[in-house]
Amino acid sequence: MGTTTSWPAAPGRTPTRRQRGDLTVLGVEVALVAVAAAVGAILNARGVGLHADAAPLYATWRPHAGWGTPAAVLVAVVVVGSGVRWARVARWGPLLGAAWLASTAWTLSLSLVDGWSAGFTERLTVQAEYLHEVPGIRDVPAALAGFAGRILDFQPDSWSTHTAGHPPGALLVFVGLDRIGLGGGTAAALVCVLVGTSVTVSVPVAIRALGAESTARAVLPFLVLLPGAVWVGASADGLFAGVVAAGLALLAVRGRLAPAAGGLALGFALYLSYGFVLVGLLALVVLALRRAGRVVALLSGVAGVTVVVAAFTSAGFWWWDGYQRVVERYHQGWATDRPYGYWVWANLAALVLSAGPACGPALVRAVRAGVTAIRPASRGPDARLVGSAVAAGPAALLPVAAAVVVLAADLSGLSKAEVERIWLPFAVWLLVAAAQLPPATRRWWLAGQAATALAVNHLLFTVS
Repeated sequence: MGTTTSWPAAPGRTPTRRQRGDLTVLGVEVALVAVAAAVGAILNARGVGLHADAAPLYATWRPHAGWGTPAAVLVAVVVVGSGVRWARVARWGPLLGAAWLASTAWTLSLSLVDGWSAGFTERLTVQAEYLHEVPGIRDVPAALAGFAGRILDFQPDSWSTHTAGHPPGALLVFVGLDRIGLGGGTAAALVCVLVGTSVTVSVPVAIRALGAESTARAVLPFLVLLPGAVWVGASADGLFAGVVAAGLALLAVRGRLAPAAGGLALGFALYLSYGFVLVGLLALVVLALRRAGRVVALLSGVAGVTVVVAAFTSAGFWWWDGYQRVVERYHQGWATDRPYGYWVWANLAALVLSAGPACGPALVRAVRAGVTAIRPASRGPDARLVGSAVAAGPAALLPVAAAVVVLAADLSGLSKAEVERIWLPFAVWLLVAAAQLPPATRRWWLAGQAATALAVNHLLFTVS
């Protein structure tokens, strides 16, 4: 069994001082969210085109409760009260199953705070969503071949917003569900939730496979009570998070076919969202952390990605062509109005509400753990330096890599608003840093995670 990485004690630093550091970071997070909300309200009042009534979140202010409220509170109480202990002592297989069920219950309960129709069955049926286009797809090969030609707006046959903003793989998922008899908003929403909540299995499996079982166990309750579950239920981005996490987990586990399957999953992820090209950094970190077979896993993974790219390209869709047209479509719409000067930092406030308040202090600890691991070798050869970085372990390297990916996406200017759901596939890897939090405080941080989700879902009506 691996050991949970935690922020090493520096000379003269007591646990109390380290925990004060956590509270300082928490204060910065609270201030960031408060300032982003206040500035957003002022800009909205002045008519600036934020296109987000409850900026920094894409939502509207609407305090409410629903019959999902008591269920969500019950799940939160059970996980906060017993989750840390169960995660530490339960048998691995049953623990993963229980975590998936608990995460699903948490996500569905939060959805049903808004009601069965508004919170769940009709989330994916509005004009902007993929399901709007499904009835018109009668010839899949023809749709793929002509997909890029319908991305730009202001054409008679322009794709709806979400379909145009993503590669065709996202639309094909819902077309496939329809073809096998799972058409309509209810089935689509349920699939998004079930795949999205599978991150509570995939992420711990990946960490355990990388030799850090106690880290995986420590992170698991935080994945269950992910505040981003507000958007997992139900949006396609929840499904995307599940696919990315599964692909990375398959790269991590041993087995001849697993890395190739991981490559197939990550290759398909490239056709779910253009932004998932950034997942390549996480994949490289996972491969670097493998204990054996790194080269074979790398080659197998690349082969899997290549197969998917070749399949879509031969079907008539060239990824780069689609990306260029999406950038143009992006600036045909709200992106032109939304001010970069606000969203470049307000996005981070939205991420705090999606990943939860535990993320900031945990990430700071992860960075410190990584620096501490590297420092002794900083004057040695490059190979020794890289080896020391890898020795920092999954609890440091994976969340730091996810943070780098998020910052790259943020600075690009191609993610202005709505990142609380768009960055879900990265947020779940940021939370790996929760293993850095002191065991004695984890229950309190879990309570903060749950309270954040409940507050957002009951004060706002979120939009997918």
